[in-house]
Amino acid sequence: MALVEQEHMDDTGYRLSEAAPGDFIALLKPRVMSLVVFTAFVGLAMAPGVPNPLLAMISLAAIAVGAGASGALNMWYDADIDAVMGRTAGRPVPAGRVTPGEALSFGLILSVLSVSTLGLMANWTAAALLAFTIFFYAVIYTMWLKRSTPQNIVIGGAAGALPPVVGWAAVTGTVSIEGLVLFLIIFLWTPPHFWALALFKSGDYERAGIPMLPNVAGHAATKTQIFVYALLLAVSGILPAVMGFAGLAYGVVATILGGGFVWYSWQVLRMPESDVSMKPAKTLFGYSLLYLFVLFTALLADRLLAGFGLVS
Repeated sequence: MALVEQEHMDDTGYRLSEAAPGDFIALLKPRVMSLVVFTAFVGLAMAPGVPNPLLAMISLAAIAVGAGASGALNMWYDADIDAVMGRTAGRPVPAGRVTPGEALSFGLILSVLSVSTLGLMANWTAAALLAFTIFFYAVIYTMWLKRSTPQNIVIGGAAGALPPVVGWAAVTGTVSIEGLVLFLIIFLWTPPHFWALALFKSGDYERAGIPMLPNVAGHAATKTQIFVYALLLAVSGILPAVMGFAGLAYGVVATILGGGFVWYSWQVLRMPESDVSMKPAKTLFGYSLLYLFVLFTALLADRLLAGFGLVS
């Protein structure tokens, strides 16, 4: 073992990093980051006023870096449980390509860089919201809720729901009811999305000792809660049209999408305990990703069409 370690030391005795650039990119959780950037962009685009295009791009870049910082800090702290879960064992830290210290330093540096950039280039309200988002995800969710309560994803979902509020604040310097409605949509979307995954990945979570709802309350209770959240989500999805900051066309799209979410959740609720393939849960998980993307795309399209005077 000592010989192996020495092979990765320089002449001064310090360990040489084996990480490739792609490993540090993986620490940022690019798929999660892309969703964060997209929802933040919709929040920014829907805010009243016309932001400076350059400042808007810098703001989105800062939000993206902040999301990546959260991912790096999450991977640093969760390396022990990532190592025993099939879908995460290949991540850079548990796989040994990036040391925990490197991941921690990377996450902290990006956190400071993203918050300070957003504060200096946009405003400090947006920067404070971004800082709170990073703190909530890395500390409140990752270090506390994730390992202590089956409601981890419900409360922790607040971190993933904040990007459109940050985007809105980057333009206006304020937090508005419209931004909070966008927050509510993502907040209610998060539990059924992740619990659908947890149903067919419950073995992974059990091995890691994470108290996800299916492992603690059982599959029947999880399926019921998924359906309840689907109903709440379907209602929240049409709120932008009801409250007048999105048009009728958006309302129709949101109603159809919400109906689909409720339908697939109903299929999960009816899924027998003997169904080891759990196809309804896998279908709902896939649909949930489509739902959020299409819903926010519809919001963005509605805003753009309204800007051209094509919708009222």
